[in-house]
Amino acid sequence: MYNELIDSGDLSISRKSILPGTGFFLPDDLEDDLEDEQTAAALEGAEVAVIADPDADGLACVALIREAYDDVQNVPEPDAADEQTDASDAADAVDDADEESTVLAGDVDSPLEEPEPTPHNVALIPASPHDVEDALARVAEYGDAGIDIFVCDLAPDRFEYVEDELEAALETAASVSWYDHHQWGDEVATGVRDAGAELVVGDSDEECSADVVYRSLEYEFGPMYEELATVTRDHDLWLREDPRSDDLADYAYWTDPAEYVEVVREYGVDLPEWVQEYIAERRKEKNALIDRAVGRSELREIGGYTVGITYGRCSQNEVAEAMREQGADASVIVKPAGSASIRGTDEFQLCHEVAGKVNGGGHPKAAGCKPDIYDDMLDYATHWTSRGAVTKQVILGAFQEVLEEADAEDADAAADDD
Repeated sequence: MYNELIDSGDLSISRKSILPGTGFFLPDDLEDDLEDEQTAAALEGAEVAVIADPDADGLACVALIREAYDDVQNVPEPDAADEQTDASDAADAVDDADEESTVLAGDVDSPLEEPEPTPHNVALIPASPHDVEDALARVAEYGDAGIDIFVCDLAPDRFEYVEDELEAALETAASVSWYDHHQWGDEVATGVRDAGAELVVGDSDEECSADVVYRSLEYEFGPMYEELATVTRDHDLWLREDPRSDDLADYAYWTDPAEYVEVVREYGVDLPEWVQEYIAERRKEKNALIDRAVGRSELREIGGYTVGITYGRCSQNEVAEAMREQGADASVIVKPAGSASIRGTDEFQLCHEVAGKVNGGGHPKAAGCKPDIYDDMLDYATHWTSRGAVTKQVILGAFQEVLEEADAEDADAAADDD
């Protein structure tokens, strides 16, 4: 296949909006081999490994841990940073990690990042909720005996998904600490703890994962890091009271994870001018993609709730907010790679239950999923040309099922009261 057929970097907005990124078309075995090489390079000589979701929250966790371990700083120069971000144009590499199942390879423009140029004592190993077990296995294989392992801002849907890999990591590591703020099932949490890992899960309505790391490490952080956790929380919990939180989220979304960590370690939440200029330029495309997705949106009435649904490669929080303003109690944004973001409101707080019906999970007001309905490339071709029609139908069916179950529970509770 010709490279230009799968290179999404130069596509028009109209086409980029409906097609997945370059990473979608890369064979799994090629990605696996490259990830093996990158993980081995990152872990060479490292005493600590941080497996983290590479969004602003997960990367803030990495910054905190590097500070606590007095890790070397590697702050990029503006010119070098411009070249790096141009080379790794990951416009859809990381969806907002309020949800449980983004960071899928299909959303990535240039997914095969080079390891950090300067070796770190605290190695960054990016991972998604769908491949945290692979990251654990790689650290177990390539990490030195006695390494400390941290897992941040990631929650497995079932313990059996990570059981063997966590056991292998514990055999290699001196310790495994798992810090998160997503919704954890009791069986999953018990399994992780019984295996021998330290697990701290914050209240998903009150804390982001950076908050959990900040209060869990035995280290006296300076005011800059306290502010980093606070402003990261502002976006991650969709409070949106501090405009700097959108800058952090967008910068983490677009730039290389290694660059983001070192920049916030140097500058904190007040990003330098050269980063702000970069963000402003990238937001032109971001806003154009948002407009495309909002223009395709429609509202459905399900079980007494209004559900907005649309399709497109976009920043899902802003699209969900636009549908909320149109009257949606909950919103679904179906992505070209087959995944979907589900956003709720004060009126609808069952997003994680809806996602749980279709191969996902997350928070009551923010979740993600990827329905298991794609058997071959023809299914994906239909997905693109129909703008996610089958995926929309499956997820709306999950809404119906969850709301029927909720009504049945309410009826049972009322009968018990009588």
